[in-house]
Amino acid sequence: MESTKVLDAKGLACPMPIVRTKKAIEELNTGDILEVHATDKGSKSDITAWTKSSGHELLENTEEDDVLKFWIKKS
Repeated sequence: MESTKVLDAKGLACPMPIVRTKKAIEELNTGDILEVHATDKGSKSDITAWTKSSGHELLENTEEDDVLKFWIKKS
């Protein structure tokens, strides 16, 4: 998937992945896609909940080699 920006949040503990995600998405334009890489297992539920509450769209999420990857479309 083509992303506008990639955020490396690997090694960060809760709540930092979501804090950095929020800051990064604020820098994007509507329709841009932010790709987030995180290793904190709590990020899966945190980012899913945050995208719903903030009105952004979680396009896809995967896990490979203990890295959670999320693609969020800014609304």
